[in-house]
Amino acid sequence: MERYLGRYSEVIYCLMRLMVGLAFAEHGAQKVLGLLGGQKMPLGSLPGVAGIIELVGGLLIAIGLAAGWAAFIASGEMAVAYFMVHARGGFWPVVNKGELAVAYCFIFLYIASRGSGRYSLEAAIRKPKR
Repeated sequence: MERYLGRYSEVIYCLMRLMVGLAFAEHGAQKVLGLLGGQKMPLGSLPGVAGIIELVGGLLIAIGLAAGWAAFIASGEMAVAYFMVHARGGFWPVVNKGELAVAYCFIFLYIASRGSGRYSLEAAIRKPKR
């Protein structure tokens, strides 16, 4: 499978970054804007700050602009969210409902290690002019 899909790894990475970033931004839109069935939180509160990280960070990750930094911050936020909210409900993420926080944490850590990638706004901006 790697021999076939490996040829498309940059495109697949771009699609993953786009979809994960947009999904993360949806959580922020709920907290910051009160959209998508969410409740608007005061921006100075812990959920409000988390919402800003999720909305802005998710959009930056999705478009591929400073995605490495945004993903590093988002990964940290998800680690904190897991230990502050979920871990007290038990050790296993499937039991304490923390699977999404764990998945986001490690996906964002991977994105932080790779950066924005070839197919990103950042790459388009840095492309040498002819």
